[in-house]
Amino acid sequence: MTPTVPPFPAARLRRMRKSPALRAMMRENTLTVDDLIWPVFVMAGQDDETPVASMPGVVRRTVDRVAKAAKEAQDLGIPAICIFPYTGMESRTEDCAEAWSPDNLTNQAIRAIKDVAPEIAVMTDIALDPYNINGHDGFVEDGIIVNDRTVEALVKMALAQAEAGADILGPSDMMDGRIGAIRTALEADGHRDVTILSYTAKYASAFYGPFRDAVGAASALKGDKNTYQMNPGNSDEALRLVQRDLNEGADMVMVKPGMPYLDICRRVKDQFGVPTFAYQVSGEYAMIQAAVANGWLDGDKVMMEALLGFKRAGCDGVLTYFAPAAARLMQE
Repeated sequence: MTPTVPPFPAARLRRMRKSPALRAMMRENTLTVDDLIWPVFVMAGQDDETPVASMPGVVRRTVDRVAKAAKEAQDLGIPAICIFPYTGMESRTEDCAEAWSPDNLTNQAIRAIKDVAPEIAVMTDIALDPYNINGHDGFVEDGIIVNDRTVEALVKMALAQAEAGADILGPSDMMDGRIGAIRTALEADGHRDVTILSYTAKYASAFYGPFRDAVGAASALKGDKNTYQMNPGNSDEALRLVQRDLNEGADMVMVKPGMPYLDICRRVKDQFGVPTFAYQVSGEYAMIQAAVANGWLDGDKVMMEALLGFKRAGCDGVLTYFAPAAARLMQE
């Protein structure tokens, strides 16, 4: 229904923008710290961190420092932290066996976080690319990323993370059937309360470049991911994927990237009304930080405006590297 507005001067819409109090009363969408999930990168070593050059302000941390960061996030009121491992080429193999090792970096970090920050929800990433010598999210056979064999590996990865204490599993691989296989395995193994936040509409985007630097996948990747990630020109397909993942047992769904795909967020929320998240990916973060570093943008204002845009588009939350900075600003 199109709203009817009386003609001027009966309607002076500026009346309700006159003061901060009136503007607050008119606010339709609000960003809070509860809307934030903080992605962090974990690396091998002890009491150390390394800056990610293409993501100013973002670092890779050793397990002990990731746990410390999680405690700081918990104190800021951030409800969830998401772990991504940095794996050097020496630890990458064709069989990707490190992906489901109980003692890989992700599973070490889950346990360390739970020891010091038990109130924060720990989210993980489920895909083979951090462990694959080919840099792909799935196994590569004769140049083809194979689906069903990959799903079997993803199930083992999910069970290892659930056993380590993960609260939210984030399958980001975009293989067909992986949500149903993971949900079935979790139920059978007694992990009935582990939540799945599915990367349901993950596009084959050029905005992922800095992230691949952060996890060491940029030099490993052979070819592209167009056969399993979505075509950026497609919108209806996203709705089919959401329906499928919900039917298979996903509790929440995600759109990735974020800002260039806000129309997809809105369509998903309007169509399904389920918990809908977006990932403000590394390229989005890097662009904002580069403009701020050059003095072209006000960093705090642009950060908060961009995050609010996700709420306006219907998102229930957002994965963002800005999470600690935004939380501190909201506390102030």
